[in-house]
Amino acid sequence: MVKPDKSRGFASDNNAGVHPHILEAMVAVNKGHVIAYGDDPVTAMAMNRFREIFGEDAGVFFVFTGTAANVLGLASATQPFHAVISPATAHIQVDECGAPEKFTGCKLIAVDTPDGKLTVEKIAGQMQGIGFEHHVQPRVVSITQATEMGTVYSLEELRDIADYTHEHGMVLHMDGARISNAAVSLDCCLYEMTGGVGVDILSFGGTKNGMMYGEAIVFFNKTLGEDFKYRRKQGMQLASKMRFISAQFNAFLQDDLWKKNAAHANLMARKLHMAVADIPGVEVTQRVESNAVFARIPPGIIPRLQEHYFFYVWDEERSEVRWMCSFDTTESDIEGFASLLRSSGEQQ
Repeated sequence: MVKPDKSRGFASDNNAGVHPHILEAMVAVNKGHVIAYGDDPVTAMAMNRFREIFGEDAGVFFVFTGTAANVLGLASATQPFHAVISPATAHIQVDECGAPEKFTGCKLIAVDTPDGKLTVEKIAGQMQGIGFEHHVQPRVVSITQATEMGTVYSLEELRDIADYTHEHGMVLHMDGARISNAAVSLDCCLYEMTGGVGVDILSFGGTKNGMMYGEAIVFFNKTLGEDFKYRRKQGMQLASKMRFISAQFNAFLQDDLWKKNAAHANLMARKLHMAVADIPGVEVTQRVESNAVFARIPPGIIPRLQEHYFFYVWDEERSEVRWMCSFDTTESDIEGFASLLRSSGEQQ
């Protein structure tokens, strides 16, 4: 059995460090003076790279965090009497401390799903009180790709949701905190899965895939982003030394580093799945389509496992846990964890 490394685990891809190429890129721009707030050549290069990927007409804005990207993106498309429809497991529903409600004034409508994915039928079930002043008005459908359950929408599923959303005069927002993992899973380019299927606003994540910090908001519907520079400033997300976010994105997008990192994380999740699937008492509960493995395990062994490889309990009542793999997860990590899981189960 591989000796556990207590500094590592499967809690979150946020827990991983920064990819060396990204750190090098930040160091490389740490010299001399440039104009602040994004009017610098490093940011210009990053903007060009985003437009090469997402189209010349895409509006691109950098912010610090995923929560800010989601909240400010939603705020750009809503009024306080609007509603945002999303899965009950969505990050905007359960992990942003009420920030979407506070800063948009909107009501969030949570839809129960077995796998974290909305469907046209589930959205249609929330289309009530249209034009009735006593009801909030559905305005945005927000989906996450890859989902918080590790599952991935197919391109067809995305097109169906986008078509329905637009037919009803609504806006489609995509939380792409793990968009790189989803693109690798579908073997498609980033635009094909976003603007290409009808997404209006994209929160493009980098932090979970090897960056230090920094997310981007991409407007495919440029009308929604016309005044966004003011909203970003008012939302306290305008970076003065923006070149250090931009340098990260330049390295992230260069030579498909985003894809290599995500492909490795996804592969490690598949290997972890294979390593634990036949262990007695372990039941994998979701399809392993990105870099997450969800499983039910005997509750009595969780504390011992967490002493050596920290991870989160997703659903205490069901004893369902979540194991996340990262760009720097190793086969040794997986071997050691699977061995400990097997031996812990045998000692029950």
